[in-house]
Amino acid sequence: MKAMQLQQISSLAETTTPLVPVEIPSPRPAGGEVLIGISVCGVCHTDIDEIEGRATPPRLPVVPGHQVVGRVEEAGPGVSAVRVGDRVGVAWIYSACGKCRFCREGYENLCPEFRGTGRDADGGYAGYMVAREDYVHRIPERISDVKAAPLMCAGAIGYRSLRLSGIKDGETLGLTGFGASAHLVLKMVNHLYPRTRVFVFARGEGEKAFARDLGAVWTGDTSDPPPEKLRAIIDTTPAWKPVLEALRDLEPGGRLVVNAIRKEDSDKSSLLGLDYPSHLWMEKEIRSVANVTRRDVREFLDLAAAISLTPETEEFPLLEANRALLELKNRKIKGAKVLRIS
Repeated sequence: MKAMQLQQISSLAETTTPLVPVEIPSPRPAGGEVLIGISVCGVCHTDIDEIEGRATPPRLPVVPGHQVVGRVEEAGPGVSAVRVGDRVGVAWIYSACGKCRFCREGYENLCPEFRGTGRDADGGYAGYMVAREDYVHRIPERISDVKAAPLMCAGAIGYRSLRLSGIKDGETLGLTGFGASAHLVLKMVNHLYPRTRVFVFARGEGEKAFARDLGAVWTGDTSDPPPEKLRAIIDTTPAWKPVLEALRDLEPGGRLVVNAIRKEDSDKSSLLGLDYPSHLWMEKEIRSVANVTRRDVREFLDLAAAISLTPETEEFPLLEANRALLELKNRKIKGAKVLRIS
């Protein structure tokens, strides 16, 4: 099968081809696993973190991609939850141990044996992949393949971020950065919390215009003060500086949710500007988002189908995965980037 493979850690500032096109054998499902013929796979900033070495080191070589949509083509021994022909998705959570206290209490995203799709096991930048039947998700019929792909991570992690924000209808919400995840959060807010006003902080004029088109009441640069203090802010940027600015923009008792696997090391000096009275005093809170659970993915897919939530997408052929990654790195963003596999 054709695949795009990561063979070594490299900087996208130094190479335009971090992934290598290869022909590798199609995988075979073991007991409890299914073989998925992949239709599309979303491109995520976490893929860049893996390529550039900021995330937990991936298994090398590895096929990246954790926003996978396709159909079950073969079931291994003992599979009963899904059938050949079912349309399914695979998210960032490839597996967890199922036995530790985190798994038992519903926090499998914190499991010490958490395995990431496209990091610890081959993912969706390929014609086929295998996954455990209990970690695949049925895709609602009313959502197309290409629109479903970003929902598997950008949408699900945005849903978890919104839940962790604790926002209530009518309270103000800020979104720092406005890419694949944040634009879905804004669409969710429009349906779930219609009286909530959303303020968007973004660098590009295109991102700001996109946010206003989707209903943001105010847009500005990440360094611009909003016209009022905000109850909660969700940060989706890869940088540290917006974290400090978001803390400054919270009202007393407000909460910042940091929706990022890693922050770029080159920006660490921004933390030297942390000032307790300006940024943390008045009982402000910081929550980080660690991965997703299967519950997040399944609840979000049901919500997306119920409210006809569809992401803005841009398609690329599989062999142009490197171009899609570079555009994402350089923040040429309007919605989500999706690879068309078949």
